Amino acid sequence: MIWLELGLVAFVIVGALFAATVRDLVGSIVTFAGLTLGVAIIWVLLAAPDVALIEAAVGAGVTSVLFMIALVKTSGSRSESESRDNTDSVFRSINVPALVVVGGLAIPLGYAFLSLEPVGAASAPAVSPTFAGTQTPYDYYIEETVPETDFPNAVVAVLVVYRGLDTLGELIVAFAAAVSILIVLNREDIL
Repeated sequence: MIWLELGLVAFVIVGALFAATVRDLVGSIVTFAGLTLGVAIIWVLLAAPDVALIEAAVGAGVTSVLFMIALVKTSGSRSESESRDNTDSVFRSINVPALVVVGGLAIPLGYAFLSLEPVGAASAPAVSPTFAGTQTPYDYYIEETVPETDFPNAVVAVLVVYRGLDTLGELIVAFAAAVSILIVLNREDIL
């Protein structure tokens, strides 16, 4: 199982590097869609199917379609200097300062990732007695969510009460994405 996870991480990293450096914009968009599907599979392996569905729908679906629409609508707007700029090469030149920033962020994130407990480990903070004495955070939410919130469904209670601002933020992002799609498609009559 570890080889599958490492293979997916390698696929995502290579896909991101390819999407960032390839000159063919359609190939870059397709690669981006593929690597976001790889990220969605990683979320499934991390036991977060809801996040995986959103990643697949938004990352691979909506975002890729928006990129393609924007590419089609702006394909005639390249300047002559861009079209003459070393078109013999398949890849663009690498932006060294951006690479340094990405590397500077990737090293501590990789260290933090590698220092985490494995998914489902008995010593993980979510399932170890770290909250209110001997009660785990998992036990607390299972036992106390319904009485605290008066919602009959614990999932709805968590989304509305405990994570209300997060859910509001997600709705704002979804609304902004819908408005952006309408703007890209020149549909002012709907707005």
